Amino acid sequence: MSPATSAHGPPRPGFDPELKAGLAIVGGVFPPTITPELIPFMRRSYASPPVGETLAGRAVRHREYEIAGHAGDPITVSVFRPADAPGPRPVIVYAHSGGLMFGDRFNALDANLAWVERIGAVLVTPEYRLAPEFRDPYQREDVYATLLWTVENAAGLGLDPRRVMVAGASAGAGLAAGLALAARDRGGPRPAGQLLIYPMLDDRGTAASVNQFDGVGVWDRVSNETGWSAALGPAYRTDAVSPYLAPARATDLRGLPPAYLDVGSAEIFRDEAIAYAGRLWQAGGDAELHVWAGGFHAFDIFAPHTALAQGMLRTRFAWVERLLAD
Repeated sequence: MSPATSAHGPPRPGFDPELKAGLAIVGGVFPPTITPELIPFMRRSYASPPVGETLAGRAVRHREYEIAGHAGDPITVSVFRPADAPGPRPVIVYAHSGGLMFGDRFNALDANLAWVERIGAVLVTPEYRLAPEFRDPYQREDVYATLLWTVENAAGLGLDPRRVMVAGASAGAGLAAGLALAARDRGGPRPAGQLLIYPMLDDRGTAASVNQFDGVGVWDRVSNETGWSAALGPAYRTDAVSPYLAPARATDLRGLPPAYLDVGSAEIFRDEAIAYAGRLWQAGGDAELHVWAGGFHAFDIFAPHTALAQGMLRTRFAWVERLLAD
């Protein structure tokens, strides 16, 4: 796979040939560059199909709950569990992708239900509030409230509070990493692990990979700036930014649960993920890192049929299965 070149930027790793063939199709749903004017379009194009369609024919039970989110305001939490699995079940608290601006709690549900059907885990996913209408701390505090609610209601929900994993994709992975930090710092429930899928970790945008992908792929430099500025407002790129939203800003990564990070080599979050894994190791932590050669951002969602995506999904699933094993 030879390096790609850009007339207006630095050289960058090339896309996997099988993935590259599908990028034109992806662009119709998820344009490479997202500006503030495109947020309404993204909320329509990136919306999940009706949950009933996704659940059709699956041995999965689904229930909706209303809980108190940030500032006590109500938010909706969806719970998916195996139709027939005895005993307290492991649980995955999952935060969806969408750059903090769009997406919903059913994003990636079709793939994530593998945890429910094959491992017997319970999936808990909140409808956290979105920027720019709701700026920091709404997203991270809605997700933290979901973790607290899950553990406090573990007995009634049939959950094992010792096996609670926090997880997310893209912006949701950043929220999951921040959730692990907040739980440590506040003396909250300690997750058994943190699954960080191509995580969005740093608002400062200084990593080399951020500038390598400008106007190409899925989620470029400008899209990243749009998302962070929508969520942070005047605090964007200042010292006022909380590490619970931008975990790369955390100065102490000691005492965190085991982490799994995966990312493509041909996307802007590559270097943030590598650096975060390195800092976890330096702090004495347990981290497993996979960088998938030629992968663009979220290629497992947009091109799940490809060989690279299948490898990513298998490897990730194996880690989750080991972590949540009885």
